[in-house]
Amino acid sequence: MHDPDPTAVTPPTAATLRAHYERVVLPIWRGPGFNAGLRLAFEAVAEDGSTPLPPQRYRAMACARQLFVFSLAGDIAHADTLFASLRTYFRDTKNGGWFYSVDANGTPHERHKDLYTHAFVIFACAEYAKRAGAAAAKEALAVLEETSAVIERRMSIDGVGAGDLFSSAMTEDFSTVLGPPLQNPLMHLTEAWLAARETTADPVFDRRLEKLATAFAQAFVHNETGCIAELTIGSANNWLEPGHQFEWLFLAEASRHAAFDAAGLNRALLRAFDFVQQSGVDPVTGGVAASLNEQGGVIDSTQRIWAQTEYLRALATHAGDTVRAQLPAQIARFAGRFLRPHGWIESQSAEGVVVRPELPSTTPYHLATAYAALP
Repeated sequence: MHDPDPTAVTPPTAATLRAHYERVVLPIWRGPGFNAGLRLAFEAVAEDGSTPLPPQRYRAMACARQLFVFSLAGDIAHADTLFASLRTYFRDTKNGGWFYSVDANGTPHERHKDLYTHAFVIFACAEYAKRAGAAAAKEALAVLEETSAVIERRMSIDGVGAGDLFSSAMTEDFSTVLGPPLQNPLMHLTEAWLAARETTADPVFDRRLEKLATAFAQAFVHNETGCIAELTIGSANNWLEPGHQFEWLFLAEASRHAAFDAAGLNRALLRAFDFVQQSGVDPVTGGVAASLNEQGGVIDSTQRIWAQTEYLRALATHAGDTVRAQLPAQIARFAGRFLRPHGWIESQSAEGVVVRPELPSTTPYHLATAYAALP
């Protein structure tokens, strides 16, 4: 696909994006992108969409994202395989929780415990449980709750929020903190618990979300702009990512969960949207910059596909009619700039020079969640 012709009779639409996903993206990961011997998706394939890159490792997070993708797509046979692989390779039966990665032979490799990974296990299991057979769904729900409990028991920290925030990483046995609370894993934990609440209807997830949102707002929201910082407010060399402002806005607007409003996040996120749309979106191409400083200056102008997909679903769910009216034009810009006949462009410069040519196995999650949000 090339830059859209403004005179074209049928410019790209949400249906165009979904058709590309179904005909081009999903077949990669059922076919050449899937290691049938290990029953795991390769971490990436080449830009031709058919040549797996030599594997150095397989991450639990990547397996979980693939599990989500194929569950959402209704390919339960493939999802069953991925769910079995997730438990076989990555589950730490001794210490609890999930290893970060296994090596090319399927042996535990990076053994630390990563909040981002645990959040995606919950998120994927919530989707899989809605669609799997009865026995598998029961097991997925058990994994979902067990992983949530591990996070609460083993990764909670003292300080701001009275233990309602969580460390980003810990040692294999959870004895030592390896990383402080960070925006991104906490956002994905929020996403995961929203999905778990939807699947289970268990109010325990409401309470978890309320505590997390309140502590998070106190620790990460930038008062001047409403933006959510990547590090806790006051940290040296902090920065803002436009894509994450869009992602948070979608979570709040689409879920309408009371936790966001109670924590004051809804109001903040609408301010943040305006701030980063002005400071971090190219007015000509619609490309979303990777990062800004706290004053709105561009730190990294690289345009990564995940941030573009978050912009699409933020536009689709924004409360303002004039903002939502921008969506068709942005879909056309996105399709022309980022989708290709054999896959997509993962990352490019503001000038359109490809920075990362390979196709990671984690990106279909971003495409799937964005396209599902489009009208």
